[in-house]
Amino acid sequence: MARVFLPSALRALFEVQDFVETSGRNVREVVDALDSRYPGIRDRLCKGDELRPGLAVTVDGAVSTLGMLQRVSTDAEIHFLPTITGGCSITLRA
Repeated sequence: MARVFLPSALRALFEVQDFVETSGRNVREVVDALDSRYPGIRDRLCKGDELRPGLAVTVDGAVSTLGMLQRVSTDAEIHFLPTITGGCSITLRA
């Protein structure tokens, strides 16, 4: 079974330990399996059929560019992580 790691706020909200083991052939099936065990978690992870803006998923250490369609092996390690945005703007004056 795949190991799924959730952001700490979701772990606390749904009373999940450090990780959850579940099955699925892709991220969408994993999310559906999680939602059947923890009703409402899909709404926290997804907006419609996509991951929520500001949320990324990694599978076996690689950030997924396929999102919900990313294939998952039976022994995968999946992390849902808040994306890091922002930065600084510098204006140079002569």
